[in-house]
Amino acid sequence: MPIKTLQIPTTDGQADAFAAFPDNGEQHPGVLMYADGFGIRPVLREMARELAGHGYYVLVPNIFYRHGPAPVIGLPEHIGEEVRPAIMAQLMPLIESHTAERVLSDADAYLRFLTTQPEVAAGPVAVTGYCIGGLLAMRTAAAHPGQVAAVAAFHGPVGADGPDALAEITARVHFGHAESDLTPEVLGELNRALDAAKVDYTSEIYPGTVHGFTMSDTDAFNPAGLQRHWERLLPLLDRALANS
Repeated sequence: MPIKTLQIPTTDGQADAFAAFPDNGEQHPGVLMYADGFGIRPVLREMARELAGHGYYVLVPNIFYRHGPAPVIGLPEHIGEEVRPAIMAQLMPLIESHTAERVLSDADAYLRFLTTQPEVAAGPVAVTGYCIGGLLAMRTAAAHPGQVAAVAAFHGPVGADGPDALAEITARVHFGHAESDLTPEVLGELNRALDAAKVDYTSEIYPGTVHGFTMSDTDAFNPAGLQRHWERLLPLLDRALANS
């Protein structure tokens, strides 16, 4: 599965990015994938390739491009608990500076770029994200209800913007929560808000998981959780983008 390095024009400059897609000369539905807070690195390229192998054009932008090209900070091959506090101390200022205004401005640019690539089929797109990227995916879907047909977020703080934000989403939704991230009571509150907003969704806690369970280069990695993620994500995209 080829990987193409790209530059996305934004209102604040150029966002470095990469895309993975089937190299068969055909057009494929577009998927915007937001990385977790650790950003673009080999595991994200592996996941994008895996998704692209199912027939999608997957665009992965460096959300922290304002601070430099990826990798914005140095990362070890394996992000263990012993190095995590020091890495998070470097990342938190970047995450805090990525305001909702910047998120929405960038989302406009990313979707505009994605939908004009020659390998991308006309029609709706999907957005998926991990950790903080899950919140960005939700915000993108809420801001582009006519364009985003599916949104998936994994171990992401999807309730951070409150129940009113959910009402803006018209896409099909899947939220895969880490067991360590929220209690069954909080899950119930979130799901009731989704019901009230009349969102077409599934939202569940993945058993035995901790925050970051999809990422194989961290101590949080849970193989069963990653497999469950694919079992939820692929049917969601297939249903939402089948007519693209």
